[in-house]
Amino acid sequence: MSTTPPGWYPDPSGEHGSRWWDGTGWTAQVGPPRAQMPRPRLADHVPTDTVFVWVLALLPLLALPISFLYQPQIRYEVVGPGVRTVDPRSIYTAGYFALQGFSVLLYAANVVLAFLDHRVLRRRGVVRPFPWPWAFLSPVVYVIGRYVVVRKVAPGRGMWPLWVAIAVTVLGFVVGIGRAVVTFQQMLP
Repeated sequence: MSTTPPGWYPDPSGEHGSRWWDGTGWTAQVGPPRAQMPRPRLADHVPTDTVFVWVLALLPLLALPISFLYQPQIRYEVVGPGVRTVDPRSIYTAGYFALQGFSVLLYAANVVLAFLDHRVLRRRGVVRPFPWPWAFLSPVVYVIGRYVVVRKVAPGRGMWPLWVAIAVTVLGFVVGIGRAVVTFQQMLP
């Protein structure tokens, strides 16, 4: 028994743009390419949130405590008469490189989670879910776009992962700005 809801899907024969699936089999009705057709609604019992979107929304919280491992103590060195510059060894510490390495891993994890979330949505019957490569730009961009599509195929459903992702992003900006202000204050004469 198929769990795919009735709707217009790409024609498996490849001869036409789309073909009607009645929930049990293909019919003789053919139509235009699917890009021009509305997405079919999901059944009410089909969940739209996945564990992957929740982890994607909460993952930046891991970066907050890690970011406090990097505590630069800005020092200056004299390079000539009356000329001084920031000592690069005071900025590029082991904590700096650990934070950069963690950031790369976090970035990769966000992209993988978006891919896995996209795959689960397709398996649940979402036609043309929001493209996962948008996570390369930012995970919050993917989460927002994902819920734009989800609202079309499952209107009235909760969007808690979206609101959590936005709140975590705002929290990250606030902490980041605070940390930048403290660091730049060290650089003032």
